[in-house]
Amino acid sequence: MGWIRTNGVSLESWRTAAILLFFAGAAPAADVVPPTVQMPGTQPGETALQTADRCDNCHGGYSPAAEPAYLWNGSMMAHAASDPIFWATLAIAEQDFDGAGDLCLRCHTPLAWLAGRSTPTDGSSLSPASDSDGVECDLCHRLTDPVAQAPEPVGIQSPGFIAATGGEGLYGSGQYVIYGGNEKLGPYDDADARHQWRASTYYRSSALCGTCHDVSNPVVGNVAPGHGTLPGADPVVADGALDGPLATKAAFNNPPHRYGVVERTYSEHVASPLSTIRVSEADPTRATSLPDDLKQGSILAAYQAAQTASGGSTSDYADGTPRLFTCQSCHMPPIAGVGCDKVDPSQPRADLPRHDLTGGNVWMLDVLPWMESAGTLPFGGGFAAKLPAMASGKARARAMLNAAAALSIEDDQVKVTNLTGHKLISGYPEGRRMWLRMTYRDAANAVLRIDGEYGDLPVQIDVNGDGQIDGGDVVRTLLDLEGTHTRIYEAEPGISQAWASTLTNAAAGPPLVAPSTPIRFDRITGAVTATLGDVASQAPDTAQKTFHFVLNDTILSDNRIPPWRMSREIARQRNALPVPATLFGNPGPGGSYDHFDLVPLVPPVGATRVEIDLLYQSTSWEYVQFLHLANTGANPNLSTVGADLLQAWFQAGDATTRMAEPHVMASISHALPEPRLGLPLLAGFAWLAALGQRRVRRPHRPATTARR
Repeated sequence: MGWIRTNGVSLESWRTAAILLFFAGAAPAADVVPPTVQMPGTQPGETALQTADRCDNCHGGYSPAAEPAYLWNGSMMAHAASDPIFWATLAIAEQDFDGAGDLCLRCHTPLAWLAGRSTPTDGSSLSPASDSDGVECDLCHRLTDPVAQAPEPVGIQSPGFIAATGGEGLYGSGQYVIYGGNEKLGPYDDADARHQWRASTYYRSSALCGTCHDVSNPVVGNVAPGHGTLPGADPVVADGALDGPLATKAAFNNPPHRYGVVERTYSEHVASPLSTIRVSEADPTRATSLPDDLKQGSILAAYQAAQTASGGSTSDYADGTPRLFTCQSCHMPPIAGVGCDKVDPSQPRADLPRHDLTGGNVWMLDVLPWMESAGTLPFGGGFAAKLPAMASGKARARAMLNAAAALSIEDDQVKVTNLTGHKLISGYPEGRRMWLRMTYRDAANAVLRIDGEYGDLPVQIDVNGDGQIDGGDVVRTLLDLEGTHTRIYEAEPGISQAWASTLTNAAAGPPLVAPSTPIRFDRITGAVTATLGDVASQAPDTAQKTFHFVLNDTILSDNRIPPWRMSREIARQRNALPVPATLFGNPGPGGSYDHFDLVPLVPPVGATRVEIDLLYQSTSWEYVQFLHLANTGANPNLSTVGADLLQAWFQAGDATTRMAEPHVMASISHALPEPRLGLPLLAGFAWLAALGQRRVRRPHRPATTARR
C-alpha cells in the first residue's frame, strides 16, 4: 500500500487508533505520522543531508559581499528551525491535529525530517547538534525536478510516493525530491569545485522555490467538506477519510495548489506573465512589453543587477541562456564574484547568484539573539558569531521592502503599484499585513485626521495562561482594525460552518475537536470572543476568521494586490484568486487582473495636504496574542513557547523593531484641491462608490460573517 511513515507500526494498527489519536487533546504529539498528513516525495530514511558547516569551510570566510555562507546566515532561511513563531504555531497545530507538526517540520528543518526525527511530531526528537540549520545548503543543492529525466539529475522517489500526477510536478508543501548521488547540483556546467558537482537547469527555475513556497494543508484537503478550496475551484480527488490507504488521499491524487489553501506565493508568480519574460524587458531606456509604471523598484533592480554583474554587456546569463523574471532574479540577484575561497578572486563569474534569500522579516532577526540571551529560545542558537550577517540581512530586508511598491496620485486617488512578481503582500498570511496611513493636515500644519493610525493600545494580559488577568500593558498595533477609512491589505483565512460542524459533531462519539476550542480572542482583554462550537452553530455557508492555520479551510477575504496581469484562469486553477474575485478590475474569463490598487482620498473639511505612507508589518499583536492565549499547555514540550514569544514581543529589539514595528515602504505628500462647496460630500460619495469595486475592510461579525 505504499506505507512508509509508521516507524514500524502497521497500517492496520494505525486504523484502529486513527480517530482517537489524531485530533486535539488526545496526546502530546504523534509518534506515527497519520495518513492524511503524509505527502509524496523523497521519504525519511531514503537519503541524508549534510550540515551547513560542511559547506562553510569553503563557501564562507572570505567575502561578506559575495560568499554564500555569510549571506545565507543573514536570512530567515538559515534560522527557520529556530524561529519562535514557527514553534508557537507548531504548538497550536499539534493541539488541533495530532501529527500535523510533520507538515511544519519537513520545511523548517528538512535535515531532521529526512533523518526520521520529525516524530514525535512536536519536534522533541530534533538534535541541537545537527538540526538547527533550517533550510540548509545541502537541501537546495540536491533538489531535483520531480518530473526530471536524464540527462537532468533524477531524484529519489519510491513507488507510491511519486511527486507528480498526470505528468505535472507536485511543486509545493515541501514535497521535495532529493538527488541520491554524491554530486552537489547547481546551474553551471563548468564548475571548478573540490567536491563532485553536476549541472541542472532546475536551478534557474521558479519551480525549485515553489517546493516550499506554495503551502497546502493535506488534512483539510482530504477531509474538509470543501477541501480547502476557493469558489470556482477545480474538483479535488480525495477519499474524505482520516485513515485508509495513501493512494486515495488528496495529496497523492492532486497537485498541491488544488486543495487546502495556506499560501500561494509560487502560484501567484506563475499566474503572471512576468514569470515568463526576460529581465531585459525592464530596460527603462526603450519601449518593451512591460509598462513604464513597472520599470522601477524591484523589477528595475533585477535588471540593473544583471547589467552591473555583466559589466553592462547583457542581462542574460553568462552562458547565453535568457534570464527570465524567476524567483531567483529578485531573491538571488546576480553579482560579479566567486562562490568559493578556492577560486581565484581575480576571475569572478558575472552571474554568481547572491545567496541572500531576502524576505521582509526584520523583527525576527532581533528576536532570535534576544531570546537566546534570555534563555527562552525554543531551539537552536549560536547567534553571537552570526550577528554581523544578521544585521546585514536586516538592511537587505528593508531595502527589498522599499523596492516592492510605488505610490502615486491619480485623479484624487492613491495608486499603490505592485512591483513584485507575486501578490503584494505574499507569503504566510497569519499576522502579516500592509496598509495605507493617511495623515490629513490643514493650512497651519495641524493634524485633522489619521487614517490607518498605528499606535499605543492598552491591553490586559494573562501572563501565566491560567485564565486570570495578571496585569496590563501597552502594545503598539494598528488601531482601526475595521478600516473605516483605511485600506488594509491582507488575506483572512477562516473556518467554515460546515467544517466546524464536522469537527464538533458528537453523534458518533467524542467530537474530533472540542466545541469549546477558542478561535478568536478580544485583542484588549484576551477574552474568548468565538469558539469552534459558535462557528458550527452559525448559518450554513458562513465562516469565521481565525489563526488556527491547520483548521482553516477557507479564505474569507484576500485583497492583496496581484502581480502584473495575473491570469484569472490560472489563478482560479491554483486557488490564488483575490477574494472576492471581482477585485482589481474584475476581469472576465480569459482576462487578467490589475497590478495596482486605487484608493479614493476622503479629506476632512479644512484639509489642504495629505501625507501618505505604505506600511508593512511581518507579525501583528493580534497574532502574537493568539499564539500565547490559544496554547493550552497540553504538550509539555511546547507549553511555554507562546508565553516566551509574548515576552520577546515586549522586549526584543529597539524602537525600530520592537513589537514588529511596521516598516514604511513608500511615502508621498499631496496638496489637496482648494476647498469648495460640496467637496467633502462628493468625496464621500466617491468613497462609497469605490467600495462597490474594491474591498476596504470587511468588519468582523462574530456569528454572521458570510463566506465569500
